[in-house]
Order: sequence, then structure tokens, then C-alpha cells
Amino acid sequence: MTDVTSRQGRPGADRAGSVTVRVPAKVNLQLSVGPPRADGYHDVVTVYHAVSLYDEVTVSPAERTSVTVTGEAGVPLGPANLAVRAAGALARAAGLNDAGRVRIEIRKRIPVAAGLAGGSADAAGALVACNELWRAGASQADLAAIGAGLGSDVPFALAGGTAVGLGRGERLTTALAAGSYHWVLAFGAAGLATPDVYAACDRLRAARGLAVPAPALSAQLMAALRSGDPAAVGPLLANDLQPAALSLRPLLRRTLAAGRELGALGAIVSGSGPTCAFLAAGARAARELAVGITGAGVCRAVVQVTGPAPGASLVDGTAP
Repeated sequence: MTDVTSRQGRPGADRAGSVTVRVPAKVNLQLSVGPPRADGYHDVVTVYHAVSLYDEVTVSPAERTSVTVTGEAGVPLGPANLAVRAAGALARAAGLNDAGRVRIEIRKRIPVAAGLAGGSADAAGALVACNELWRAGASQADLAAIGAGLGSDVPFALAGGTAVGLGRGERLTTALAAGSYHWVLAFGAAGLATPDVYAACDRLRAARGLAVPAPALSAQLMAALRSGDPAAVGPLLANDLQPAALSLRPLLRRTLAAGRELGALGAIVSGSGPTCAFLAAGARAARELAVGITGAGVCRAVVQVTGPAPGASLVDGTAP
């Protein structure tokens, strides 16, 4: 990783004011999972797609680092919080030491442990916000390198749009994708921990006794994304973790079935779940789908979103 201080000189950490960054959730249009690696992770090939469900992260100078959260419940506080860890990692890279302390406020709309990379979004938001607050001068590549050490999805939360992720998902290539897409997200009543879902995936595969191939990118999905036609994209949504998520949360079968019966072009568990993502033909179809899924009583809450959305971005008027 580039030493930020060596390029920019010691950043100023005593500027007044605060910085707010808006950062999106993601859905996985494809998630192909390989066998476990020696380090316990899995190689994946995934197609990330950022959607217009946002957390906002505000940072301001403070005598000690702290974090407060409003909105969705269940976010860890203190040193375990990913935004706190991100701020600390950037402060160390920038050579700030004790000067790199901030108050972090998270206005949270992305549910916790939902397969939407909400924690990674908060880490990305803190990286961008602190970089601006401290005038650290870190490049996008610098921030992505720091973010990859915090979580596999953090680099994509910084980048946004639609992208192919390799390795653990942290190695990104922008996807050639056309058009915009209308989605309905159905939130589960309780979260799912990503390690639990991967462990369940491994158990299910072992029980079948089949060799697990190396993950591969779907050429058909990439061609459909280049066409910009949601009707072509919908049937190609795929997630190797979906059977594991369904084994841990059987109610999700009803959620997926309800969306399909109500006319979704595609239905998938996002990431490790339990959020179910439904692709609609357009804005009107998404509204009707959202109403129908809400009425079916198969999830905690429903939101309409669009994609692709931009990655972590400064909110106008908040820079110090």
C-alpha cells in the first residue's frame, strides 16, 4: 500500500466541520463460489451491482473516536465497528497517530447481516469521509487497498456501478453494462452471518460428495448486461450460496416463490442472505411487485431501488 504521508506530507487533522458520505448497498447478480482455500476463505467470481439503498456516514474531529448509529438496529459499536476500523486504518496509513480521531455518525438504511454489504458500505463511507476531513490525499487505489484488508466487499462499495469481483471479491473489473434496472428488496426477519452461510454451503456440498469446480463468470449474464434488457438478465441471476441460505432460513423459499408468482423477471437471495432481490420490468412493475410482496407477508419489510448506483460519494456542502 502507498504511504499516504510520503506523498502528501502530514495531513491536517485539526480542520473544523464535518464530512458526510453516502454509500450504496449491493446485490450479487452472480455469485460463483469455489472450494475452501487453505486460509479458510473461498475463491469467488461475482458480479456486483450497486443499488440506491444508502447509508450515510458523517465524520467530525473529536478527542476520541466514537460511533453512533440511527436507523437499522444490530450494528456493532466500539472497536468492532467496521467504520471505526476503517478510520483507524486510514489514520495509521496517513501517519496521524493520536490526531486521527473522529466522531462517526451512521444513518443506517441498509440492514445488518442481510447480504447487502452494509458493514462494508459503512467502512467505505468512513474511508472517503476521513480522507476528505484529514486532507489525507489517499487515492481511490489507496482506499481500496485499505478497504480490502477490512472486508472483501469494501472495494466495491467504494467503486459502485456494476463490476466483476475475483479472489475474495476484492479484485474488481468494471463490467460493460447498459441501462438501468428496477429492483424490489425483501428484508428477512433476522440476519444471517456470512461465515455461517459459507459453512452451510460447504456442508451441503460435502453431503452430495461432488467435486466443486473453480468459479467461472457467466458469459450469458455478461452479454445480457451489455444488452441492457432486464428480461434477458432476470433468468440468469445465480447464487451458489442460495441453497445454504435457504437451508438456514426455510421461509425464504416462500419469499422467492411469492416474488416469482407476482411477475418478477428474476428472483435471487443476495449474497449470503437473507435479503431476496427481485428484478422488475420497470418502475411501475416494481411498485406493483413491492405492494404484492408486502401483502403476502413473507418478509419484514420491502423497498424499491434502482441500479447501478454510484459508489461512496461526498454529500454536497459537507466538506470542511
